[in-house]
Amino acid sequence: MELKLTRPICFFDLETTGIDVGKDRIVEISVLKVFPNGNKESKTWLVNPTIPIPPQSTAIHGISNEKVANEPTFAELAPQVFAMIKDADLAGYNSDRFDIPLLAEEMLRAGVDFDMKNRVSIDVQTIFHKKEERTLSAALKFYCGQSLENAHSAEADTMATYEIMKAQLDRYEDLENDMKKLSEFTTRKKAVDFAGFVALNDKGQEMFTFGKYKNQLVDDVFEKDPGYYGWIQNADFPLYTKKVLTAIKLKKLNTKL
Repeated sequence: MELKLTRPICFFDLETTGIDVGKDRIVEISVLKVFPNGNKESKTWLVNPTIPIPPQSTAIHGISNEKVANEPTFAELAPQVFAMIKDADLAGYNSDRFDIPLLAEEMLRAGVDFDMKNRVSIDVQTIFHKKEERTLSAALKFYCGQSLENAHSAEADTMATYEIMKAQLDRYEDLENDMKKLSEFTTRKKAVDFAGFVALNDKGQEMFTFGKYKNQLVDDVFEKDPGYYGWIQNADFPLYTKKVLTAIKLKKLNTKL
């Protein structure tokens, strides 16, 4: 089954220095862009993360410090990556919880004002886990009858994710071939920021999900404890979380004007 698209969708995968969204960096990124007319465009970049790649990470994806020493930094690559994805929805494997949040952090560090306001995201892993509870390699075997060669290479994982999603649409009649509906199906919770520090309550209001103000409205907290916003901005929170909270604070200020 081919995808029914009204706009392009970019399947992508990251290989990184580690799994800390706020601190780790991209060492490889692969993007497969699928257009509504069926055309495809793909690009893979090796990235100098500007920080050491731990040996345990190299053992997984095979990318060493020496391999990327002369590659461009993400700050240098960001305009190219953004140009490829800016008009597209995003899809990946575990992308809602890791790849998109880390990509957003890298984009913001590079000065690119990245957000998800005018696009949807589809996490193929969530479809898989809701339906079968398996890993990426098992998913490819289960849905496509193929073995995943070169696992933990960004390009191989990206192509596997694309093939799995098409096979999922073939297999499950209740899955609609519609990117917005698939995005809704793969959304785990109503988080406002990628890291889940801010979420929507049943009334659609932003609330904190952590700390001493857990489950309290962001607007109320900023009203009674103005210094809390400054503490978050100066603390070790993801850049995207800080951006979201700044937008909420400005919205409140504009409402008062």
